[in-house]
Amino acid sequence: MEKQFIAVIIIFILIAVTVVIFLVKVLLKNMEKYRAALETVNNLEQLNARMRSQRHDYINQMQVIYGLLELEEYDEALDYLKPIFTDMMKVGKALKTKIPAVNALLMAKMQTAEKQNIDMYVEVKSNLENIGVEGWELCKVMSNIIDNSIAASLQSEYESRKVYIEISESIDSYIIRIGNNGPVLTADDKKIIFKSGYSTKKEPGHGEGLAIVMNILKKYNAKIKVDSSDKETFFEIEFVKKGDGLL
Repeated sequence: MEKQFIAVIIIFILIAVTVVIFLVKVLLKNMEKYRAALETVNNLEQLNARMRSQRHDYINQMQVIYGLLELEEYDEALDYLKPIFTDMMKVGKALKTKIPAVNALLMAKMQTAEKQNIDMYVEVKSNLENIGVEGWELCKVMSNIIDNSIAASLQSEYESRKVYIEISESIDSYIIRIGNNGPVLTADDKKIIFKSGYSTKKEPGHGEGLAIVMNILKKYNAKIKVDSSDKETFFEIEFVKKGDGLL
Protein backbone atom coordinates (compact mmCIF):
# COMPACT_ATOMS: atom_id res chain seq x y z
CA MET A 1 0.00 0.00 0.00
CA GLU A 2 2.85 2.33 0.90
CA LYS A 3 4.59 1.65 -2.44
CA GLN A 4 1.39 2.45 -4.32
CA PHE A 5 1.03 5.70 -2.39
CA ILE A 6 4.64 6.68 -3.22
CA ALA A 7 4.04 5.83 -6.89
CA VAL A 8 0.95 8.05 -6.94
CA ILE A 9 2.91 10.89 -5.32
CA ILE A 10 5.70 10.54 -7.91
CA ILE A 11 3.21 10.55 -10.78
CA PHE A 12 1.51 13.61 -9.29
CA ILE A 13 4.86 15.42 -8.96
CA LEU A 14 5.79 14.56 -12.56
CA ILE A 15 2.45 15.87 -13.82
CA ALA A 16 2.82 19.03 -11.73
CA VAL A 17 6.37 19.65 -13.05
CA THR A 18 5.18 19.13 -16.64
CA VAL A 19 2.34 21.60 -16.15
CA VAL A 20 4.69 24.17 -14.58
CA ILE A 21 7.17 23.82 -17.46
CA PHE A 22 4.36 24.25 -19.98
CA LEU A 23 3.06 27.36 -18.19
CA VAL A 24 6.55 28.85 -17.99
CA LYS A 25 7.03 28.33 -21.74
CA VAL A 26 3.70 29.99 -22.48
CA LEU A 27 4.57 32.88 -20.15
CA LEU A 28 8.00 33.38 -21.75
CA LYS A 29 6.48 33.33 -25.23
CA ASN A 30 3.88 35.90 -24.21
CA MET A 31 6.57 38.05 -22.61
CA GLU A 32 8.60 37.86 -25.83
CA LYS A 33 5.55 38.97 -27.83
CA TYR A 34 4.93 41.77 -25.34
CA ARG A 35 8.51 43.04 -25.55
CA ALA A 36 8.39 42.92 -29.37
CA ALA A 37 5.03 44.72 -29.40
CA LEU A 38 6.36 47.37 -27.00
CA GLU A 39 9.41 47.94 -29.21
CA THR A 40 7.14 48.26 -32.26
CA VAL A 41 4.93 50.82 -30.48
CA ASN A 42 8.01 52.83 -29.48
CA ASN A 43 9.31 52.71 -33.07
CA LEU A 44 5.93 53.82 -34.42
CA GLU A 45 5.82 56.70 -31.94
CA GLN A 46 9.31 57.78 -33.03
CA LEU A 47 8.31 57.57 -36.69
CA ASN A 48 5.15 59.59 -36.07
CA ALA A 49 7.10 62.22 -34.13
CA ARG A 50 9.72 62.40 -36.89
CA MET A 51 7.05 62.92 -39.56
CA ARG A 52 5.26 65.61 -37.52
CA SER A 53 8.59 67.36 -36.94
CA GLN A 54 9.48 67.16 -40.62
CA ARG A 55 6.13 68.62 -41.67
CA HIS A 56 6.61 71.58 -39.33
CA ASP A 57 10.24 72.10 -40.39
CA TYR A 58 9.50 71.85 -44.11
CA ILE A 59 6.97 74.71 -43.95
CA ASN A 60 9.65 76.95 -42.45
CA GLN A 61 12.31 75.65 -44.84
CA MET A 62 10.15 76.27 -47.91
CA GLN A 63 9.75 79.88 -46.79
CA VAL A 64 13.53 80.22 -46.63
CA ILE A 65 13.96 78.63 -50.07
CA TYR A 66 11.24 80.87 -51.53
CA GLY A 67 13.07 83.90 -50.15
CA LEU A 68 16.38 82.75 -51.66
CA LEU A 69 14.74 82.23 -55.05
CA GLU A 70 13.16 85.68 -54.91
CA LEU A 71 16.62 87.11 -54.26
CA GLU A 72 17.91 85.01 -57.21
CA GLU A 73 20.35 83.22 -54.91
CA TYR A 74 19.95 79.98 -56.88
CA ASP A 75 23.17 78.29 -55.76
CA GLU A 76 22.38 79.01 -52.12
CA ALA A 77 18.85 77.62 -52.59
CA LEU A 78 20.25 74.43 -54.14
CA ASP A 79 22.74 73.93 -51.30
CA TYR A 80 19.96 74.54 -48.78
CA LEU A 81 17.72 71.96 -50.47
CA LYS A 82 20.25 69.10 -50.53
CA PRO A 83 20.11 68.06 -46.82
CA ILE A 84 16.32 68.56 -46.78
CA PHE A 85 15.92 66.24 -49.76
CA THR A 86 18.22 63.65 -48.15
CA ASP A 87 16.13 63.70 -44.97
CA MET A 88 12.89 63.34 -46.96
CA MET A 89 14.30 60.39 -48.88
CA LYS A 90 15.24 58.59 -45.66
CA VAL A 91 11.66 58.66 -44.40
CA GLY A 92 10.26 57.79 -47.84
CA LYS A 93 12.45 54.71 -48.13
CA ALA A 94 11.20 53.38 -44.80
CA LEU A 95 7.51 53.71 -45.64
CA LYS A 96 7.18 51.41 -48.62
CA THR A 97 6.04 48.12 -47.05
CA LYS A 98 2.49 47.29 -45.96
CA ILE A 99 3.73 46.30 -42.50
CA PRO A 100 3.77 49.39 -40.23
CA ALA A 101 6.01 47.64 -37.70
CA VAL A 102 8.68 47.04 -40.37
CA ASN A 103 8.43 50.65 -41.59
CA ALA A 104 8.90 51.91 -38.04
CA LEU A 105 11.78 49.49 -37.45
CA LEU A 106 13.63 50.67 -40.56
CA MET A 107 13.17 54.30 -39.53
CA ALA A 108 14.45 53.58 -36.01
CA LYS A 109 17.52 51.72 -37.31
CA MET A 110 18.29 54.51 -39.77
CA GLN A 111 18.28 56.97 -36.88
CA THR A 112 20.52 54.66 -34.83
CA ALA A 113 22.98 54.38 -37.71
CA GLU A 114 22.96 58.14 -38.27
CA LYS A 115 23.82 58.79 -34.61
CA GLN A 116 26.84 56.49 -34.95
CA ASN A 117 28.03 58.06 -38.22
CA ILE A 118 27.14 54.98 -40.24
CA ASP A 119 25.85 55.33 -43.79
CA MET A 120 22.75 53.14 -44.06
CA TYR A 121 21.45 52.38 -47.55
CA VAL A 122 17.83 51.19 -47.66
CA GLU A 123 16.23 49.85 -50.84
CA VAL A 124 12.62 48.65 -50.59
CA LYS A 125 11.38 47.02 -53.80
CA SER A 126 8.53 45.01 -52.27
CA ASN A 127 5.62 45.82 -49.94
CA LEU A 128 5.77 42.35 -48.26
CA GLU A 129 2.00 42.06 -48.64
CA ASN A 130 1.88 38.25 -48.68
CA ILE A 131 4.83 37.35 -46.50
CA GLY A 132 2.75 35.29 -44.05
CA VAL A 133 5.04 35.97 -41.07
CA GLU A 134 3.91 37.57 -37.81
CA GLY A 135 4.99 41.20 -37.85
CA TRP A 136 6.70 41.02 -34.46
CA GLU A 137 8.69 37.95 -35.51
CA LEU A 138 9.74 39.50 -38.83
CA CYS A 139 10.89 42.59 -36.93
CA LYS A 140 12.80 40.39 -34.49
CA VAL A 141 14.64 38.72 -37.37
CA MET A 142 15.46 41.98 -39.13
CA SER A 143 16.29 43.87 -35.95
CA ASN A 144 18.83 41.30 -34.75
CA ILE A 145 20.63 41.11 -38.08
CA ILE A 146 20.61 44.89 -38.56
CA ASP A 147 21.99 45.35 -35.03
CA ASN A 148 24.75 42.85 -35.80
CA SER A 149 25.53 44.66 -39.05
CA ILE A 150 25.72 48.00 -37.26
CA ALA A 151 28.05 46.51 -34.63
CA ALA A 152 30.21 44.92 -37.35
CA SER A 153 30.45 48.16 -39.33
CA LEU A 154 31.78 49.92 -36.23
CA GLN A 155 34.73 47.50 -36.41
CA SER A 156 35.33 48.29 -40.08
CA GLU A 157 38.83 49.17 -41.21
CA TYR A 158 37.34 51.49 -43.80
CA GLU A 159 36.93 55.19 -43.09
CA SER A 160 33.29 55.06 -44.23
CA ARG A 161 31.10 52.66 -42.23
CA LYS A 162 28.23 51.19 -44.22
CA VAL A 163 25.12 49.08 -43.66
CA TYR A 164 22.88 47.88 -46.49
CA ILE A 165 19.24 46.78 -46.35
CA GLU A 166 17.39 45.55 -49.41
CA ILE A 167 13.84 44.14 -49.50
CA SER A 168 12.76 42.56 -52.79
CA GLU A 169 10.73 39.68 -54.13
CA SER A 170 10.68 36.99 -56.79
CA ILE A 171 7.66 35.13 -58.16
CA ASP A 172 7.30 32.94 -55.07
CA SER A 173 9.55 34.46 -52.40
CA TYR A 174 10.44 37.58 -50.47
CA ILE A 175 14.16 38.29 -50.14
CA ILE A 176 15.69 40.44 -47.40
CA ARG A 177 19.41 41.24 -47.73
CA ILE A 178 21.23 42.94 -44.88
CA GLY A 179 24.93 43.68 -45.13
CA ASN A 180 27.84 45.69 -43.79
CA ASN A 181 31.45 46.52 -44.59
CA GLY A 182 32.82 45.22 -41.30
CA PRO A 183 35.33 42.41 -40.68
CA VAL A 184 35.13 39.26 -42.79
CA LEU A 185 33.38 36.19 -41.36
CA THR A 186 35.57 33.12 -41.66
CA ALA A 187 34.34 29.67 -42.69
CA ASP A 188 34.49 28.66 -39.01
CA ASP A 189 32.44 31.72 -38.02
CA LYS A 190 29.72 30.77 -40.51
CA LYS A 191 29.42 27.29 -38.96
CA ILE A 192 28.70 28.59 -35.46
CA ILE A 193 27.30 32.10 -35.99
CA PHE A 194 23.68 31.02 -35.42
CA LYS A 195 24.44 28.98 -32.31
CA SER A 196 23.47 30.27 -28.88
CA GLY A 197 26.36 32.11 -27.21
CA TYR A 198 28.21 33.14 -30.37
CA SER A 199 29.26 36.78 -30.34
CA THR A 200 32.14 38.93 -31.52
CA LYS A 201 31.52 41.22 -28.54
CA LYS A 202 33.41 40.73 -25.30
CA GLU A 203 30.73 42.23 -23.06
CA PRO A 204 28.36 39.81 -21.27
CA GLY A 205 24.73 39.56 -22.38
CA HIS A 206 25.40 39.04 -26.08
CA GLY A 207 25.28 35.98 -28.32
CA GLU A 208 21.57 35.08 -28.41
CA GLY A 209 20.30 37.34 -31.20
CA LEU A 210 21.23 35.22 -34.21
CA ALA A 211 20.16 32.01 -32.44
CA ILE A 212 16.71 33.60 -32.00
CA VAL A 213 16.74 34.51 -35.70
CA MET A 214 17.42 30.91 -36.66
CA ASN A 215 14.58 29.60 -34.47
CA ILE A 216 12.10 31.95 -36.14
CA LEU A 217 13.35 31.10 -39.63
CA LYS A 218 12.97 27.38 -38.93
CA LYS A 219 9.39 27.97 -37.78
CA TYR A 220 8.53 29.47 -41.18
CA ASN A 221 10.72 27.15 -43.27
CA ALA A 222 12.71 30.18 -44.37
CA LYS A 223 16.25 30.04 -45.74
CA ILE A 224 19.28 32.10 -44.83
CA LYS A 225 22.74 32.25 -46.33
CA VAL A 226 25.81 34.28 -45.42
CA ASP A 227 28.34 35.62 -47.92
CA SER A 228 31.43 37.35 -46.60
CA SER A 229 34.49 38.90 -48.23
CA ASP A 230 37.17 41.42 -47.31
CA LYS A 231 34.89 44.20 -48.57
CA GLU A 232 31.45 43.27 -47.21
CA THR A 233 29.29 40.67 -45.49
CA PHE A 234 25.68 39.93 -46.45
CA PHE A 235 22.90 37.94 -44.79
CA GLU A 236 20.25 36.90 -47.31
CA ILE A 237 16.91 35.66 -45.98
CA GLU A 238 14.26 34.08 -48.18
CA PHE A 239 10.63 33.70 -47.08
CA VAL A 240 8.21 31.76 -49.28
CA LYS A 241 5.13 33.82 -50.10
CA LYS A 242 1.89 33.01 -48.32
CA GLY A 243 0.00 30.37 -50.28
CA ASP A 244 3.19 28.97 -51.86
CA GLY A 245 3.95 26.39 -49.19
CA LEU A 246 4.77 28.58 -46.21
CA LEU A 247 1.52 28.28 -44.29
